[in-house]
Amino acid sequence: MNDTLPPVVPYIGRFAPSPTGPLHFGSLVSALASFLDAKANQGRWLVRLEDIDPPRTQPGADKKILCALEAHGLHWNDEVLYQSSNLPAYRHIIDTLISDNQAYYCDCSRQMLKNYPVYPGFCVSNDKLTSENAAIRVRVKDEDLVFEDEIQGRQSQQLRKDIGDFVIFRKDGLVAYQLAVAVDDSRQRITKVVRGSDLLDSTFRQVYLQKLLQLNTPGYAHIPVIIGTDGKKLSKQNYAKPLDPKNTSNNLYLALKALKLEPSRDLINAPPSELVQWGVVHWDIGKIPRKLGIEVHLP
Repeated sequence: MNDTLPPVVPYIGRFAPSPTGPLHFGSLVSALASFLDAKANQGRWLVRLEDIDPPRTQPGADKKILCALEAHGLHWNDEVLYQSSNLPAYRHIIDTLISDNQAYYCDCSRQMLKNYPVYPGFCVSNDKLTSENAAIRVRVKDEDLVFEDEIQGRQSQQLRKDIGDFVIFRKDGLVAYQLAVAVDDSRQRITKVVRGSDLLDSTFRQVYLQKLLQLNTPGYAHIPVIIGTDGKKLSKQNYAKPLDPKNTSNNLYLALKALKLEPSRDLINAPPSELVQWGVVHWDIGKIPRKLGIEVHLP
């Protein structure tokens, strides 16, 4: 009988913002949560810039994001990965899925699909379509997808019924977010993804692609997104204010409180490094409530 225990897989976490603008408070909370979870588990924390949507990318935003992370004491391991460096690998995977009949071309317009919450499969049998002016959809199997979220609990979805065959390559010639994330989480050997609950629904498609491509599936923990007093999620689309680099200590103090860690008031003006280290020592993911949004009153 072999009593040898399996090797412990080193923890690798990540923060993966899109360089579409500077960091705001909501993104700081997500970054801090993923950092604290990694460091509290003696792991490594990576930064990946998801820059595969050039029309939405803001020039210089990547540098602003990285400077903001450093100013708040969130220092990453290894080199920053830019998703745009992996475009040939994405294309190879997509071509393989096409040749294996796991994906197909689709020329449906948004106008054609506006009344269909689930893709109805108009192009699934149209073998006359080519890559010209067409998206590419992956064929979804008729099965339940289930995963355990460390914060939100057990999650399940029937992709065929709820989503249908989904896009992995866009009509405008850009790789879809779902494929790029699934591939790069495997490429970076990510073992745990801590991110906002606004991405909870995307997880099913990413897990599906991981299984289809025989990639490792990380663990997931989706924290509640930060909601402003107007009831809207803090996001670039909702014109959330950029982080004030002069108030890094206050930003971190409020972020720790948003994560239900309750730092004492004497830490309000502590240096970022001290606040972050306090957060690592006192990190308890079990304190984060199982809900999708938390209202925060910002000064």
